[in-house]
Formats: sequence, C-alpha cells, structure tokens
Amino acid sequence: MSLSIRNQLPGTVLAVTPGEVMATVKVRLDGGQDLTAAITREAVEDLGIAEGSAVHALVKSTEVALATGPVVGVSIRNQLPGTVREVASGGAMATVRVGVDGGQDVTAAITREAVADLGLTAGVPVVALIKSTEVSLATA
Repeated sequence: MSLSIRNQLPGTVLAVTPGEVMATVKVRLDGGQDLTAAITREAVEDLGIAEGSAVHALVKSTEVALATGPVVGVSIRNQLPGTVREVASGGAMATVRVGVDGGQDVTAAITREAVADLGLTAGVPVVALIKSTEVSLATA
C-alpha cells in the first residue's frame, strides 16, 4: 500500500503504556530519536504492537510545527532537533524538509509567513514539534 503521508519513519517499539481506551507507544526511530505515539488500545492489540516490534511512525506534514530552538513549558511530547535542508514555497504555504539528528528527514507544511518570520533557509537549525496524538503507527 502506498500512502500520501510524507513522514514515514521506521523504528522499533521501546515501550507500550496501556490505558483504558488509549495507549502511549514509545518508538526509537532508526535514526536514534525517540518518538511517542498516542493511539487507541484497540489499535495496539489489533496491530500486535509490543516492545521490540518494528513499526513505521506516520505523521502528515501539516501536523509538524517548527521552532528555532527547544520549546519548554509545552505539552508537545515530540521535539526532534535538526537542520533545514530545503524550503519550497507556494502561494500561501511552504514545505520545509528538515534533516533530523540521526539522518532521517521530516517534512513540515507551514505558511510562507511562518517561514519568513522564522528566517528558515537551508542550514538553519530547527526543532520539529509533533503532538503524540498526531502520530499513527503501521506494522509490516
């Protein structure tokens, strides 16, 4: 199956913390970054997700925010430091490809105004911010 989701990050499950309805799943991406996904407990069971499982973390580019440094005092669990590799601007929106530490790329779709305000060009250090509820998991 092919998907339109740009961010398809391979990794291995480090831990699963089940709740009554939702579970959090900590994933070590192949590049060495840790990412947390909040998915339904039913999905964990249906997909057979357990410690050591190989998964792909899927994140739509519209769900990735960028900051010019680490952010404190925020509930966003996933903060992946990296460097802007490329900015492609359109009429109102832009896509920003970020090489995160460890070698993987994450793409963010943000406004052109945000690109200008943050001074985003190739080589600028950034942090990709992703809410754990916006991370889906897929198994092979």
